Amino acid sequence: MEVKAKAKGVRVSPKKARRFVDLVRGKSADEALAILNFTPSPTARKVARVVRSAVANAENNYQMAPSDLKVTKAYVDEGPMMKRVRFAGRGRVSPILKRISHITVVVEEI
Repeated sequence: MEVKAKAKGVRVSPKKARRFVDLVRGKSADEALAILNFTPSPTARKVARVVRSAVANAENNYQMAPSDLKVTKAYVDEGPMMKRVRFAGRGRVSPILKRISHITVVVEEI
């Protein structure tokens, strides 16, 4: 049975978040959390939080053992962009796009 956890509106670029999601896809839940805990990045902590949430959902809602769980699917979708401007010389402006991610992790019992 698949158990899912989502984090919507995470203030990190989807391109940066996909690097860490690719690290844990296909690994066991314990191994995925170990990898993310020893990766020195704020984005890795955000992805680890979603993995922990998926494990907790499986444990509390479906009485699955956390040691038997595997990360089967993990992906990052792009959320709405916040558009800002940076003022430049000669009366011009250049756009700044602050990107937002939706992180989804699916765990399954082995």
